[in-house]
Amino acid sequence: MLFWVIAGLLTLGASLAVLLPLSRRGLARAVDGAHDLEVYRDQLAELDRDTQRGLIQPLEAEQARAEIARRILKADKAAGGSARPGVSHDTRARIIGVAAVLAVPLVSWGIYAATGSPDLPSQPLAARLEKNPADSSVDELVARAEAHLAANPDDGRGWDVLAPIYARLGRYDEAVIAYRNAIRLAGDTAHRQSSFGEALAAAAGGMVTAEAQSAFARALELEPGQPKASFFLASAMAQEGKVAEAEAAWKAMLASLPAGSSWRDAVEQAVAEAGRRTAAAPGPTQEQIDGAAAMSNEDRSAMIETMVSGLDEKLRQNPRDPEGWTKLVRSYQVLGRTDEARAALKRGLVALGEDSDDGKRLAAIANTLGLTAAD
Repeated sequence: MLFWVIAGLLTLGASLAVLLPLSRRGLARAVDGAHDLEVYRDQLAELDRDTQRGLIQPLEAEQARAEIARRILKADKAAGGSARPGVSHDTRARIIGVAAVLAVPLVSWGIYAATGSPDLPSQPLAARLEKNPADSSVDELVARAEAHLAANPDDGRGWDVLAPIYARLGRYDEAVIAYRNAIRLAGDTAHRQSSFGEALAAAAGGMVTAEAQSAFARALELEPGQPKASFFLASAMAQEGKVAEAEAAWKAMLASLPAGSSWRDAVEQAVAEAGRRTAAAPGPTQEQIDGAAAMSNEDRSAMIETMVSGLDEKLRQNPRDPEGWTKLVRSYQVLGRTDEARAALKRGLVALGEDSDDGKRLAAIANTLGLTAAD
């Protein structure tokens, strides 16, 4: 009942704020019109007296009387329309305005009475956070967890619960922090480490960084064959240009997965993509590169000359080949030819575009090798 009383008072105040100026404007016009009528009537009387005394000619008097009569008609109309029966334009406008102002609260009250819940008690944030978790939204649950952890920052279990929620919401930087705290406070497990690495990769835009690789490697130490860690470590190899090695790792993983594993579809797609990339970007294999590093200087020079010149020629003919540039940069760097690796990196960034996705990926991979375009 209190709600309706307050709503009625507020509606009345708002309506009066609109209606009073309308009524005052009409009243002011009426008062001004009445005053003008009195002035014009006095002018007519004065005109009659001047005519009787002979101070004004009859013809001029008639013209003046006609002009004053015209002004009287106009003033009478402004004062309320007494000179012409019917409702004036201003009066009609005021009536329409009053009806519109009164219709707004009536219609809104009717709609709210039919669809609203005036008897529902208010629900401040603190009260919402205290209600049953089953009746809370995701945002309310996250706010409740954040409030709890702000008061209890050493609750490892709380960080462990909040971290995957952050990840599902796309708040990857916060997920990384939560996983760090969960590992530090609740202990080191394969699941936490692999999820931590996944959050690091997601926060880096999909790049499996060196820190993420360390987390995945730690997960495999704690649980050999852990699928998430195995999958992302193979992805890291593919990002570094070791597509053949990545493909082999995914195939080995696929052979060890149970038939109903949720990772099977993702691994099969990764194997197919690796095969496509290998066919689209021919060049020296990782085995050839590593073998060249172990050769004598003479044999290595011959190997490098054949390998690099062939790949370089392909890239000149088809510079829009991100996999080829990755292999060329990595080949130079592994063989200790840093200046040529840096030059190849700059050429690749020019060909691919530094701001393109391929260019950013090439720069990120080069950075893992200790190279930057700025150098």
